[in-house]
Amino acid sequence: MSVSVIEQAKIQAEVLIPLVKALQAELGEARANALVRKALGDLYRRYGEEFWQAKNETNLGKAVASAFSTYARDDALAYDVIEQSEDAFAFDVKRCAYAEFYKALGESELGFLLVCTADFATADGFGPDIKLARTQTIMQGADHCDFRYRRDPAGST
Repeated sequence: MSVSVIEQAKIQAEVLIPLVKALQAELGEARANALVRKALGDLYRRYGEEFWQAKNETNLGKAVASAFSTYARDDALAYDVIEQSEDAFAFDVKRCAYAEFYKALGESELGFLLVCTADFATADGFGPDIKLARTQTIMQGADHCDFRYRRDPAGST
């Protein structure tokens, strides 16, 4: 039995929160956060690349829907699909257990840094023609997260 992504995030938080706080104390918040974003960004970009290659799916809507069903496992996300097609997958997350977890810890800012910023790096791993737009997150206090994945043929040139 594999561990769900939400459970992985909770386990990782036990180590990452004190580590990031120590880095912030030593380097300053801006420098430490930039370092964490870069390190995790490289990791999540690679995860995106590996997922995309393993999926071997040209339909963007099907591929991203599959990825988000993994993140939503164990009731971690409740979301409404707005659009699903060959070249798009758009959805709004209405409830997020990741945000609930970090909010309960009093660490929503670190939750955004450690969880939400991974979304863009992962999308980068899907390829240069796949773009993610998101203007708000529950983690940052919005009532929903607005994910908009689109294929941009100009991005692949």
